[in-house]
Amino acid sequence: MKNYLLLFLAVLFIGCLPTGVQVTFDDDKSDAIRTQFQNYLNNDMEAIKTLLSPDVQFYLNSTEPLTMDEFLPLLEAQHATFSPITMSWSGNGEVDLGSWVQTINYPEGPANNAATATQAWFTWNATSKLSGETINLPAHIVFVWGDDGKVIAEYHHYDTTEMTAAISAAQAAAIAE
Repeated sequence: MKNYLLLFLAVLFIGCLPTGVQVTFDDDKSDAIRTQFQNYLNNDMEAIKTLLSPDVQFYLNSTEPLTMDEFLPLLEAQHATFSPITMSWSGNGEVDLGSWVQTINYPEGPANNAATATQAWFTWNATSKLSGETINLPAHIVFVWGDDGKVIAEYHHYDTTEMTAAISAAQAAAIAE
């Protein structure tokens, strides 16, 4: 009888172990992305680099990746063009979280390797230093983690039309001066 009880308990505990996709909100990786967003808002490119793999690839609404050396100047151009830059996430009068961040652990499957990705949704808000116009841009970014705990890929999904136009106008105005 004792053996049956032990077997039952073992099966119960093994059966309760998490399997499949796991989504978390208050884990180290989600917190690291929240910190990364603060680094971005503070225009701290050196701090941003600390979370990124040296070989990180950035996909900005494209299948063609950018390197870190190509991507960081784009962030610097945003800060040269806009102030303030903020991020918001709220609805129905709720408290603004700044961004919605969650980390997903995907188990290995028949068509994929195990992977961990952190996803973030927010509205990027920025006011042009040149025109005073404010842009409110809904954004979704996926951060893929490497085995070393560094981000190896970022997938940026948002419409950059207004942002790009404002940056181009600011750069043209700077050249004309």
